[in-house]
Amino acid sequence: MLIFPHATIGDRCRIGDGTIIYAGARIYADTVIGARCTVHAGAVLGSDGFGFAPQPDGSYRAIPQIGNVVLEDNVSIGANTTIDCATMGSTIIREGSKIDNLVQIAHNVEIGRHTVVAAQTGISGSTKIGDYCVLAGQAGLAGHLTLANRTTVTAQSGVGKSIKEEGQFLQGSPAFNLRDSLRANAIFRHLPELARRLDALEGNKSATEKL
Repeated sequence: MLIFPHATIGDRCRIGDGTIIYAGARIYADTVIGARCTVHAGAVLGSDGFGFAPQPDGSYRAIPQIGNVVLEDNVSIGANTTIDCATMGSTIIREGSKIDNLVQIAHNVEIGRHTVVAAQTGISGSTKIGDYCVLAGQAGLAGHLTLANRTTVTAQSGVGKSIKEEGQFLQGSPAFNLRDSLRANAIFRHLPELARRLDALEGNKSATEKL
């Protein structure tokens, strides 16, 4: 195990053999890190999840976040990535998964084995991501979803519902099947001309002129 200067390790943490914690990383209390993991500079593991209860006067009151973060073996966490502790239980990154820089993983998320998550992706609370998934840069996932194994989410796509069938490629916001998305985009580019032709057939000149 190698811990660089200015890294902070909280109380009751457990860190496996061969793990490297780089300078400036912050590991909150009760975090569990497996063997041969890498936590890069500035990463934060175990900060409070975003949980607030609205009050009668319109203010918000913090809900205690009493869970922890668990990294299984051979996990890599990029620089300045944040993984929130669970409200109860654990936020879990399964064996072999690789998380890029500047990723936000919310409370009670579970990421399956050998899944990769690229930079600036945000994963909302209690979402469950399967094994061998790929989340490309700036992808966004709503909370309480399930992504089946081997799901690929392309860059800047937003996933708002669970994906139950394995091996899907998703694109767009809201994201849907990649092939259908490409077909829809091809049609979208021709919408002005299609609208003109439709108006001409229907004799709707005023709408055509606006285009």
